[in-house]
Amino acid sequence: MNTLLSDSASTPAGGGNTGQTLRIRGGRPLRGRVEVKGAKNLATKAMVAALLGETASILRDVPDISDVHVVRSLLEVHGVHVEDLEDGVLRLDPSGAVSAHMEEIDAHAGASRIPILFCGPLLHLLGQAFIPDLGGCRIGDRPIDFHLDALRSFGAIVDKLPSGIRLSAPGGLHGANIELPYPSVGATEQVLLTAVRAKGTTELRNAAIEPEIMDLIAVLQKMGAIISYEPNRVIFIEGVESLRGYDHRAIFDRNEAASWAAAALATDGDIFVGGAKQQEMLTFLNVFRKVGGDFDIAEDGIRFRRGGPLKPVMVETDVHPGFMTDWQQPLIVALTQAEGESVVHETVYENRLGFTRALVQMGADIVVHPDGIASSERRVPRRALEQAAVINGPTPLHGADVVVPDLRGGYSYVIAALAAEGESTVRNIGIIRRGYEKLLEKLTDLGADFDVTE
Repeated sequence: MNTLLSDSASTPAGGGNTGQTLRIRGGRPLRGRVEVKGAKNLATKAMVAALLGETASILRDVPDISDVHVVRSLLEVHGVHVEDLEDGVLRLDPSGAVSAHMEEIDAHAGASRIPILFCGPLLHLLGQAFIPDLGGCRIGDRPIDFHLDALRSFGAIVDKLPSGIRLSAPGGLHGANIELPYPSVGATEQVLLTAVRAKGTTELRNAAIEPEIMDLIAVLQKMGAIISYEPNRVIFIEGVESLRGYDHRAIFDRNEAASWAAAALATDGDIFVGGAKQQEMLTFLNVFRKVGGDFDIAEDGIRFRRGGPLKPVMVETDVHPGFMTDWQQPLIVALTQAEGESVVHETVYENRLGFTRALVQMGADIVVHPDGIASSERRVPRRALEQAAVINGPTPLHGADVVVPDLRGGYSYVIAALAAEGESTVRNIGIIRRGYEKLLEKLTDLGADFDVTE
């Protein structure tokens, strides 16, 4: 029987090391139903957008995860009144917004990189903003230069201090012509959150177009923004004098949905993911089917399971509409059970394949090529920072003692332990709670055999 602690128990705002450890006895398929709520990558950004409104906003389907707790704390430090109307529904009232002390921002930011997105709204609202040293998952270089360059384009003055970065806009912010060197999701969000109230028109080229970006645009349009998306990753934003609050239901979390799908493959299970939708997962579903998975699309979700022996594949991560980098880590666990050689080209983050060392410890045959692999079959342009993993299977996995390195890698360790024979110890599970709501309850509902210790 599982010893189940609350998923929110002892979880710090930053979702760091809680001291909690999972002891997992693997070798049994995961079967049952789980529900996914709103996407982490939309909910947290929509909460920041509430700062731009002159009236209160209501956000629905908000997941109970530590990244949301971090943003809530940062909003409250800045005087925003955040109220729980019911489970998963927040009311955010920015009418009392004020400047916050650097120490308070730093204390509440924890391991999150969300504070950088507060800059545009705070510059409009208060004329200044402060960014502490940024945390987040250690999966590679995630420079804030794209953000700072964009903010300078709007007229912000950037001062780098020993404790962080202070920004000011004594003359207000104005529209700009910006071309991103890479379609960065975070930088695109930064431009959107800043441009909607800047004077004049902003043209953003080489923008990210992920579903969560489109949902953020929908949020801002509800608030009164004028935003148009044009072909070839171009977004136009006409600045407006003021914005009002919104009432919005967040798009579902396709990253969590894909993670449970990979768990069904890895454990030879059968998992229905309530709330998952086909359109936003087309690319993932194609790869899932090529690997040997099967799925059924229903009105209220998607059922994932194996359709036969798992087959090797070649995958290249890319920005949307490509195969998401967040999907490859759980998928690699399943690929250890495929019959043959699979190759995963990671083109987004340079350190995201480091998690495979623990899988090798558990019996997987994985070789990481730190400079990537050239191939005539590739379609995604090579990047200087890319890596590649070659996975040979099937290899039986066995229990091991592992430490969670980052959000998706940590979840991957959990499903590897569930697929392995024997007992595994997975430490530092607080990081996983940054993006997975009620993880322990969901594992219990799916029949996982585990205990939790402090």
